[in-house]
Amino acid sequence: MTTFLLNILLALAWVALTGQFTAGNLAIGFGLGYLTLWLTRHSDERPVYFRKFWLAIRFAGFFLIELLLANLRMAYYVLKPRYDMRPGVVAVPLELTSDLQITLLANLLTLTPGTLSLDISDDRSELYVHAIHIESVETFRAEIKNGFERRIKELFA
Repeated sequence: MTTFLLNILLALAWVALTGQFTAGNLAIGFGLGYLTLWLTRHSDERPVYFRKFWLAIRFAGFFLIELLLANLRMAYYVLKPRYDMRPGVVAVPLELTSDLQITLLANLLTLTPGTLSLDISDDRSELYVHAIHIESVETFRAEIKNGFERRIKELFA
């Protein structure tokens, strides 16, 4: 965590030196700070930060792709002439344990068009998700478990 904070401080120092506080300049500073920290690390130590950083980038890319595909599916359902959607509520068994992980999963599913997190069981073992179109309950569960849940577990491991 201290490496991440140091990276943020280096990015802010870059912004202060250039005198332009923009998102692009902050991103450049963050990238330069990451590169600086990676080059100056000791060869015998492999901080978790450098591995987690790329996992977080891949996770964000996965979410953006899922978001785009969900928007395209929703546009297809809205524009097609026949109504043949099969909405439903599915209980998805969870392997996630912490409140942060479960909240992240529930919020990402809610942000994805066509799905909505409704509730979590009292023992936090199942998440109830409403979907606008379910071909197969098992396939729907597998998509969540092999997609979002697996990547969240990797990110927080």
